[in-house]
Amino acid sequence: MTDGAGAYPDQIAILKSWIDGSDNIVFFGGAGVSTESGIPDFRSVDGLYSQKYAYPPEEILSHSFFARYPEEFYKFYRDKILLRGIEPNRAHTALARLEDMGRLRAVVTQNIDGLHQAAGSRSVLELHGSAHRNYCVSCGARYGFDFMADSVGVPHCGCGGVVRPDVVLYEEQLDADTMNSAARFIRDADVLIVGGTSLVVYPAAGLVDLYRGSKLALINKGITGRDGRADLHISGSIGEALAEAVDLGI
Repeated sequence: MTDGAGAYPDQIAILKSWIDGSDNIVFFGGAGVSTESGIPDFRSVDGLYSQKYAYPPEEILSHSFFARYPEEFYKFYRDKILLRGIEPNRAHTALARLEDMGRLRAVVTQNIDGLHQAAGSRSVLELHGSAHRNYCVSCGARYGFDFMADSVGVPHCGCGGVVRPDVVLYEEQLDADTMNSAARFIRDADVLIVGGTSLVVYPAAGLVDLYRGSKLALINKGITGRDGRADLHISGSIGEALAEAVDLGI
């Protein structure tokens, strides 16, 4: 018996029946969705917050640190956030398949890695922005992933302004339109699948409380802040669980 989703055939069968019987599924995910692609999460034993830097990663990724120590911010951001050669995993592929099948209405993600889109998902709400988008704070000119990854020191636009990532740092507000859309999708969903998130970062984590249905599935390797509310809980690999429930055959 494995430690992953394969050890829970009854739970997978229930999840599969919910998926097969719905065309109004919403997925809400966090960093754990991308760990199987090789991207470290934040709060696990091996996560970024457990690693040693001159400053705590949570402080580095804050607006005040960005404004005060931009050189340190960009060094950390390029070294630990902008990872090349990362590919979608089974979780991303399964969700894209569900959208193609007309069953999944939206992916609401706390991740900034763009892997859902790389797998083929189109209805993706990025609560914390995207590492694939960058903009000049002076003129608004847009820049892609490679520009930021290849930059040295503090990146500058042709106009002389600083180019910053289009991501939501700690101490910054989430985009209101994105939050409102995510709230609407989650509130009206028939099935809500939550995976790879500890549900401790607000206000994003509070979106789960808006769900009004009776088919809330939590897939996570650790304890979450909403375990007691789940109608179905699968403790294991989210990629394995979704691949089995969607019959990916991989």
